[in-house]
Amino acid sequence: MPKAIKVLMIAVMCLGVYSSTSAQQQNKADTLKPKQRLEDQIKQYWFVMLMTGKNRTHDSATAAKIQEGHMANINRLYYEGKLKVAGPFGDNGNWRGIFIFDCNTKEEVENLLNTDPAIASGRLAYEVHPWWTASMGSFAPGKPHKD
Repeated sequence: MPKAIKVLMIAVMCLGVYSSTSAQQQNKADTLKPKQRLEDQIKQYWFVMLMTGKNRTHDSATAAKIQEGHMANINRLYYEGKLKVAGPFGDNGNWRGIFIFDCNTKEEVENLLNTDPAIASGRLAYEVHPWWTASMGSFAPGKPHKD
């Protein structure tokens, strides 16, 4: 029997053992905790609409420095577990981007927003609204892990 076929057969057998063990572990976990309905997992987050601010008169070097600080602030808030989603719109309209925060209060969100150089400089303005979704995927509780 060629060596490549032997290696393939061993890999398939290992995968079968792993799948069986994984399924057994999942079945055991299912019996240990009650199934939770999706609607019972809904929690409140904070949706922030970022809009064009009133001060867009910065020279290009200053605007670039503000943008660099804006991105660093986003990164910091993400790794603190406060910012779950951030991203710009691509049409260069009045709506510039969104944030979704995992915070207890609107005041906490506003305090964090005011640490953003783009907001502090007036390049961006914002509106904050309560928003609900299930805590899964990007909205899993806790802080993300750095690779």
